[in-house]
Amino acid sequence: MPAQLAALLPSLAGVLLLILIVTLVLWTYRVSHPFAPALAVLRGALQLAAISLVLSGIISDPLWVGVGLVVMFTAAVGTVTRRIGASRQHFAWVAAAMGLGVLASLLVVFGTGALESTPRYVLSFGGIIIGNAMSIATLSGRRFGEAVTERWDEVEGWLALGATPRQATRELARRAVYFALIPSTDQTKTTGLVTLPGAFVGAIFGGASPLEAGRFQIIVLAGILCAGSIAAVALIHLLAPVRQRPLTAPV
Repeated sequence: MPAQLAALLPSLAGVLLLILIVTLVLWTYRVSHPFAPALAVLRGALQLAAISLVLSGIISDPLWVGVGLVVMFTAAVGTVTRRIGASRQHFAWVAAAMGLGVLASLLVVFGTGALESTPRYVLSFGGIIIGNAMSIATLSGRRFGEAVTERWDEVEGWLALGATPRQATRELARRAVYFALIPSTDQTKTTGLVTLPGAFVGAIFGGASPLEAGRFQIIVLAGILCAGSIAAVALIHLLAPVRQRPLTAPV
């Protein structure tokens, strides 16, 4: 155990130094919540330590893999809901939109045999898809809310001319979905040229051949875009009928 702790010290020092730099940069520039990244890393480290212990016991059990994915999905839905408006209605909408996207991606990938339907693959692929669908849903929801708030006079004008609430925000809704997908689309376009994604690197470190790792990564990227697109469109479809100016979106 002491040897294992000693081996972690360089990693700990590197992470602490990186977070110190992030905090100092944000603090110096007077950015809101400068300690948020540091707290996020601390929380992430604790969660990864806990999940590492849990996964060692459930990775080969389909039932517990399912439970793990449900927990991940519920946490993701809660995160998106807090970002776009914490209410039971929003929670239900986010759950429906994300559930539709994630389920579609999983059914296609495992239904076609693109990946083997083993607990290990289901957990790894499902976790990645849920996490990225969460980010895309958050971006689309916040972008739409901010756009409606900033351009409320335009929306109100359309409503006054007889447009339905959905028609009055249709272009804003489409742009929100488009902008929410930009990070994932750019990541996919630049994979292997600008970035080496985590799934690819992880597969290489796990002993897979570069060809096998690349196959897994492109399946993951396509799955992310599928789940994210469906989640964003479904969520914005539910949010779009706006009849009054929304409150400022939560931080």
